[in-house]
Amino acid sequence: MSEGVVSKGPTLFASTRLHHFVTDVFTRAGMTNQHAGYVADALVWANLRGMDSHGAMRIPRYIDLIDAGDINSRANIRVVTETPASIVLDCDRASGAVAMHEAVARSTALARQVGIGSVFVRKTTHTAAVGHFTQQVANQGMAAIAFGGSWPNMAYHGSRVAALSTSPFSIAVPGGSGGPIILDIATGAISVGKLRQAKRTGQAIPEGVALDKDGNPTTDPQTALIPLPLGGPKGSGLSLMIELIASVLVGNPILADALEGKPEGKRHRQNAFLLAIDVARYMDLDQFRAEVERLVRAIKALPKDAATAEILMPGERGARMLAKRTRDGVPIPPAVVKELSGVAGRFGIDPLVPL
Repeated sequence: MSEGVVSKGPTLFASTRLHHFVTDVFTRAGMTNQHAGYVADALVWANLRGMDSHGAMRIPRYIDLIDAGDINSRANIRVVTETPASIVLDCDRASGAVAMHEAVARSTALARQVGIGSVFVRKTTHTAAVGHFTQQVANQGMAAIAFGGSWPNMAYHGSRVAALSTSPFSIAVPGGSGGPIILDIATGAISVGKLRQAKRTGQAIPEGVALDKDGNPTTDPQTALIPLPLGGPKGSGLSLMIELIASVLVGNPILADALEGKPEGKRHRQNAFLLAIDVARYMDLDQFRAEVERLVRAIKALPKDAATAEILMPGERGARMLAKRTRDGVPIPPAVVKELSGVAGRFGIDPLVPL
């Protein structure tokens, strides 16, 4: 195990306490209580579903971004372009969770009016687990597609340096008895958040997913820095197209500014896109749910590979983890607990109390 990595196991915390803590932190950091609650919703949702790289471990980083002026705690989100089925939101460097909450409300309202609603989210910050927002749309009986563009942190296929974003991508649809089907992926073979988490915990990095600062392949969690694209040219191609639609199309290019060394390219910036489709405009919603469930049953009944215990749907592992962690608590590694204690001390709030 690498020097400085704590070997003690994680501590369990009740999700309700964790949510209260996150809300308290960001309220003290300058957000309204409502906006701080949106951030807490997104981070705790990720922890509950086992996406710990997008959960509470992000809190210190978000505080750093607020201190640097990259996250605007009192952002003025406004509509700058509007058509019958689309909106461009200028988000004034709002927290990603706050901006995406607005995008969910706007896109679903448009979809109810005309059947489909798209929202371009311009000038925001870390989007958090994008599946959180597509699930919110699916819970309203709609299908959703969302993706986000960010600064270069992933190698382009064939290169040895960071040139693209590990752009998150999610599709969700209303489901049957098992709830929505939620695909939530990124274009990297591993996320930056998982690399950071591995560095804190000493967790091994699989082969073929990351490079070190010099562009060499590595499995060392202490030196792994640059994710490789998922599926090689497929992942880098998808990330490139996301940048062109989410960023370039709305006049807020991120990657070119960074790669060319422009001053604005050195700041933390993100853009996003969210599309909502009102299923009931195109077919009976109950019939759609029934057809989703019928297809799920058919796929789950397929002959299994010898190494596969069960055929799972997108989001099914996360839903099971949600039930387990709601019941048993959210595990947080010692290094993250220590960081969160420091945050609590800074803002004069009570530290997290374990179960």
